[in-house]
Amino acid sequence: MNTDMTPLSAKALTVMVTGATAGIGEATIKRFHEAGSTVIAVGRRRDRLLQLRLDCDDTRMHILELDVRDRAGLVTALDELPTAFRNIDVLVNNAGTALGMEPAHLANWDDWEAMVDTNVKGVMNCVRAILPRMCERDAGHIVNIGSAAGRYPYPGGNVYGGTKAFIQQFSLNLRADLLGRNIRVTSVEPGRVRTEVSLVRFKGDKRRAEEPYRGFQPLHPSDIAETIFWCATLPRHVNINRVEVMPIAQAFNPLRICRDE
Repeated sequence: MNTDMTPLSAKALTVMVTGATAGIGEATIKRFHEAGSTVIAVGRRRDRLLQLRLDCDDTRMHILELDVRDRAGLVTALDELPTAFRNIDVLVNNAGTALGMEPAHLANWDDWEAMVDTNVKGVMNCVRAILPRMCERDAGHIVNIGSAAGRYPYPGGNVYGGTKAFIQQFSLNLRADLLGRNIRVTSVEPGRVRTEVSLVRFKGDKRRAEEPYRGFQPLHPSDIAETIFWCATLPRHVNINRVEVMPIAQAFNPLRICRDE
């Protein structure tokens, strides 16, 4: 029986983060790097990846310009990782998108498919590509970034909420599959976080993008990065299955009623 209660040393971890060019992903890369981890930053925007590398010690950072929807490109990139970066201890599946707030009958079909391709298939691709390597070493940690939207529905959240509900259930099912192995799986489910997601959701409309944050203090990406760091550095025998994080000013949606007038 393992009785070691020692937290894991961040300096001993190699951490791969998708969607690393902004928001939660960027904050997570910086949090682990500052703690001494070796990090792999994955994103689509080359200029931001290069800036991230400039901001950090590039001897402990590798950047991958990659779209997680590209399964073949992902497998090739992982096969070509430098030796010092190949044994990924922590995979943070952060890449995701939110598009539109229209009700289901008015939603853009292309937006729906884009959310499924990134939020669901992208996570599946990364897990399926990296998990066998963790199983070979019998060590690792998969952290999937879900959302409170996967648990609490809201008008206009239709497919986005559905993709984040998938993240929660997929994470729990991975735990079931991996029982008996030294591989941890965590679903981190934030509430309202101030990131670029809102600007993407409203197609660059800055006025609409600011509305979700008006009049209260939302979470900051560093709040979620700290949560991920905590989950990943707990003693090896501890697994955080799910962690839901909200700003204190946010709570659960009331059950709405449409009344006859």
